[in-house]
Amino acid sequence: MPVFPYPPLPLDGLLRRAARRDPDGVAVRHADGRPPVTFAELDEQADRVAAHLERELGRRGARIGVGNVLDASFAAAYYGTARSGNTAVLVNPLLKEAGLAHVCAAAAVELAFVPAATGRLLDALAGQLPALRRTVVTTGGGQEWQELLAGAPRPTAGAGQAAGAGAGGAGLDEVVCIQFTTGTTGRPRGVRLTHRNLVANAAQTAAAHELDRESVTLNHLPLYHVMHLNSAVFAGACQVLCTDPDPLASLAVAAREGVSHYYGLPARLHRLAAQLHDADEVSIEGVPAGPRLAAVLSGGTALDPGAARVLRRRLGVPVVQGYGMAELSPLSHCQRPGAAPAYDELGESDRPRSTAVGPAVPGTECRIVHLDTRRPLPPYTPGEVQVRGPQLMAGYLDCLGPSKVGYGGWFSTGDVGYVNGGGELFLVDRLGDVFKYDNELVSPTAVEAVVAADERVADCVVAGWPDPVHGAVVWTGIVLRDPVQPGLLDVVDSIVERANERLAPFEQIRRVEVLDAVPRTPVGKPARRGLAMSIRTRAAVETVPVPAPAATAAGAGTPPAAPVPVPVALPLPLPPPLSLPLPLAAVPGALPDPVPSTSGSSPW
Repeated sequence: MPVFPYPPLPLDGLLRRAARRDPDGVAVRHADGRPPVTFAELDEQADRVAAHLERELGRRGARIGVGNVLDASFAAAYYGTARSGNTAVLVNPLLKEAGLAHVCAAAAVELAFVPAATGRLLDALAGQLPALRRTVVTTGGGQEWQELLAGAPRPTAGAGQAAGAGAGGAGLDEVVCIQFTTGTTGRPRGVRLTHRNLVANAAQTAAAHELDRESVTLNHLPLYHVMHLNSAVFAGACQVLCTDPDPLASLAVAAREGVSHYYGLPARLHRLAAQLHDADEVSIEGVPAGPRLAAVLSGGTALDPGAARVLRRRLGVPVVQGYGMAELSPLSHCQRPGAAPAYDELGESDRPRSTAVGPAVPGTECRIVHLDTRRPLPPYTPGEVQVRGPQLMAGYLDCLGPSKVGYGGWFSTGDVGYVNGGGELFLVDRLGDVFKYDNELVSPTAVEAVVAADERVADCVVAGWPDPVHGAVVWTGIVLRDPVQPGLLDVVDSIVERANERLAPFEQIRRVEVLDAVPRTPVGKPARRGLAMSIRTRAAVETVPVPAPAATAAGAGTPPAAPVPVPVALPLPLPPPLSLPLPLAAVPGALPDPVPSTSGSSPW
């Protein structure tokens, strides 16, 4: 394990340390003009939250819901919960009734600090949440929250004071936070994170993002992610919280506040790139970002390479992609802010390669293992990504089923990728999304990137269509920018032909449909599970044979009818295709014969 020093502090000790080092330094600034919050003030607020919990509960070890709204109140409630010796359960304020009930019931939340809208939902769900005793509204002038912050603070000689001890003397390996996964592969699962996990990852993130006391970060996100909070507090950096969803407005805030690090979601950054691309003139000293901007940082899902290029060109700074997940606290990899943009390993600089996410953050190991044998693989060979390091979770909440942590402490991420000769990680796809054509792994994301590069394509999605000869063939659903143009089928044929010229033999598109829209999850990812179910159903009925008519004297010995397609209602509400699935012969570039294996030597 590579050695990386991080302070032996409990989670709330990060804030206590920052307050002692720079009490008057600004910890949080709201873009809407509210008074800034210094490190000393935020630390005192955390003390008051801890005192309130101690008076209210009279014990430690309870699970406290904390709505991670983009507001300083979240930071106070989060660190205060840790300081009181209780466990913070992160509650996404965007959740609706069902998701909110699942999180609070699964974690047995007893008290919740949440924004007003979430508070109203919890009131309505009271009958389903017997463990929930009280809800404190933290935003919109919530009276109880204001009274709490004005109340008596807890004694200063408590948690966060001594290195090596957590809240109330708990060890650094005690669970302090529960964060739920996004649920892309099933129902959201609670991830148990320790003081050590979160403090180590705060140090790792600050190092990877090059944060220090002079840094000013801008969070242009719908939620307050603990990675951004903890790393900035660790570094002693100022955080600017921008709740205006308009990307150009956020750049004006960045310029006004002297922002050095701009954090954004891929969907918003894509909109920003479109706005900047259409702008006649951009001044780096004016609205778009200000002269201090050093990097734009993206995560969650892959940012479109074209959008990243526009942002780099217009803003004059690197666009950095990171990688991680809740189980890794969450960051495990990050591109270096000063590194050159990554292109295809095979030298095709005009073709986006699989998502480049950089090397492992300090103190983290990464390896690629064979999907079947689980043996480590050499560079440029795709397999499952495994990670280990001090940020690796303690486990899942009320864990059922096999653990993802295997022998030697390696965590199986469920992602397929490869590393290059320099140890940089390139993601290919989710393990459940990739499929095999003649024993070659096909990445839907990689094929989508090639198809989406065509200016006639507004959106697209790729999946494997079951095939008795090859295992699966590439099916592509395309949303056209101009769906009413004449010669529609010729346009689709041309798009497929152009894409197939740039795709490897095993990636060739063999079935295509035109869609009104690509079905997506609430976080913007393609709804691949539902799509796969639909495709499996349709593929199965296509091979159902039509029974031969009963033999007659004239027709005795007539062979049974050939299989014909059978119409079926799709279980996924996909829009009806404008062009029916094309047979192999109708798809330009289709290869009906098996393609020889390349023995996994291709990075794709």
